[in-house]
Amino acid sequence: MFLFSFVLSAQNLKPIELNEDWLNKISDLVPETAKEPGSAEKQILIFSLHTGYEHWTIPHTAAVMEILVDKIESYNSVTSFDIQEFQMENLKKYDAVILNNNCSKRDKRNLFWDVLSQNKSLSKEQAEKQANAMENNLLEYVRSGGGLIVLHGGITMQNKSDAFSELVGGSFDYHPKQQNIKVELVDADHPLLSAFEGKGFEHIDEPYFFNNAYFDYDFRPLLYMDANSLTDLREPVEDNIKYISWIKRYGNGRVFYSSLSHNAQSYDNSGLLKFLSDGMRYAAGELACDDAPMGKP
Repeated sequence: MFLFSFVLSAQNLKPIELNEDWLNKISDLVPETAKEPGSAEKQILIFSLHTGYEHWTIPHTAAVMEILVDKIESYNSVTSFDIQEFQMENLKKYDAVILNNNCSKRDKRNLFWDVLSQNKSLSKEQAEKQANAMENNLLEYVRSGGGLIVLHGGITMQNKSDAFSELVGGSFDYHPKQQNIKVELVDADHPLLSAFEGKGFEHIDEPYFFNNAYFDYDFRPLLYMDANSLTDLREPVEDNIKYISWIKRYGNGRVFYSSLSHNAQSYDNSGLLKFLSDGMRYAAGELACDDAPMGKP
């Protein structure tokens, strides 16, 4: 039995307007979360810049994450499109960073380079040096105890970087066409999956497949899909269990990845909203749970 299901098909699921009625509907689905005893205020950066493919849900996702932050007592958010946030002195202002569908251009798959290379006052070498420094700042920020939440296409931000792949837990490989996905829970008793009340759900999305560091399985998987139930695959798969959300430690920091969702309609699912909220609280260091990596099978 599935907790939630769309009545629309992938073929007629269209972009929806981001308006006050929609925002109010989402807000009504999110319960208030009381402050943990003794916890300090948390500052969350919602980074929403893209330089490559533009997901139409970028503004919707930013708005949803702002709502989730507002619903957690003592949490505050800043939404930004400025890569200068990745200067170390700026990163240190935040307890967690959300990467919201930050797809980079296909040639280099490096969002920092995409921006800096347009600065005519910088040479190619200077742009590359600064781009590398910003990526290293993000790695060091998480390694030193910061939190990272990566949503859907945010995993492609530095998609050719082995270091970024290790940080996030994998790199984007490809996705077949949008279709209905039966999302299953890896461990229904895991605290981060309590939102789903022990049940999987149906979900229209781009089924993401991953490579590079993904195959180290240096993460604690949360959600998965059965690749054998999908259509339009690039090639047959031997391992049909494909993880689409996980958590992991990186140094002293914490990472939460969710490939959901390509469509704002997905946020009508109150369970998914709570799941994202709990994932953010995990990354910010306020929700303790088992994040031991599964390791290679």
